[in-house]
Amino acid sequence: MADASAYADNIKKYAKGYNQKAAEKIVGHLGIALRNRDSSLVSCSDQTELQRVRDKYCRNKLGLKEKNDEIDAAIGKICETLKPEGGNKSRVTFYYLLAEHFGKLDELAS
Repeated sequence: MADASAYADNIKKYAKGYNQKAAEKIVGHLGIALRNRDSSLVSCSDQTELQRVRDKYCRNKLGLKEKNDEIDAAIGKICETLKPEGGNKSRVTFYYLLAEHFGKLDELAS
């Protein structure tokens, strides 16, 4: 199981609760991408990046069937929520909040 302890405090700042198993699955899914500072962060000002989050994470990993507009609105909401982080929006926290928004945490944890 991947170690999510380094991200727990950041997730807890923004999430309604904390599902450790779901966080560990997200960390495991991201794997070596978390070793590189650039790929460990989400840039809300980069539309290509946000499309990648929608297509690769929301569609492929979470299996969302919602319309692009609905997913994009959720991504925008997460960007707004994480605004206090400045340019340092943790990809783990970002993905966790998306999974929480769409009610997928328990599914990820199983």
